[in-house]
Amino acid sequence: MDKIAVAVLVSGGGTNLQAILDAERRGELSHAEVKVVVSSRADAYALERARAAGVEAVAVERGKCASQEEFEDGIERAIKNAGAEIIVLAGFMSILSERFTSRYPERIINVHPSLIPKFCGKGFYGLKVHEAVLAAGEKTTGATVHYVNEIPDGGEIIFQKEVAVKEGDTPETLQKRVMQEAEWQLLPRAVELTAERIAAERSAK
Repeated sequence: MDKIAVAVLVSGGGTNLQAILDAERRGELSHAEVKVVVSSRADAYALERARAAGVEAVAVERGKCASQEEFEDGIERAIKNAGAEIIVLAGFMSILSERFTSRYPERIINVHPSLIPKFCGKGFYGLKVHEAVLAAGEKTTGATVHYVNEIPDGGEIIFQKEVAVKEGDTPETLQKRVMQEAEWQLLPRAVELTAERIAAERSAK
């Protein structure tokens, strides 16, 4: 069986990318294969992770593009060249336009470090989410993996997992726990589930 090709979009260190690559190495992605990693920054360590895994690494630098359209067209070229049918946003720090997202319905996966609908939407990313959780005095938080549409964090939820907030937590300790206990587990599962669905749709034709 031909595996469904996956493109992972990144902007930084690539820990969520590594979780997917590790799951693939362990044989947990029986329907999916990461074929390209595209970064909005040329110096992102995630590109090194891709190269170490033998995956094509491409930089499409947001700062060097004259417009959002030019930026997204560069990303789309890399996706199409790899034949990717699933796009994973793994610490990708740019909002994609409706022009882009509408081309890939239920094919773009994002992981968000809270239990949507709490602490999500515009302005909630990275440590800001965990700062908000702690400021609100929440006892639990978690992560959500969802499909991406034109509304930030507004697409259909695939998986959610709760994570305890512990006494003395800082945004940094909470971020690490949410990654380890939720994000890194849910994201590879969502990739496999989506690839399995696409493969089933293809074989049914």
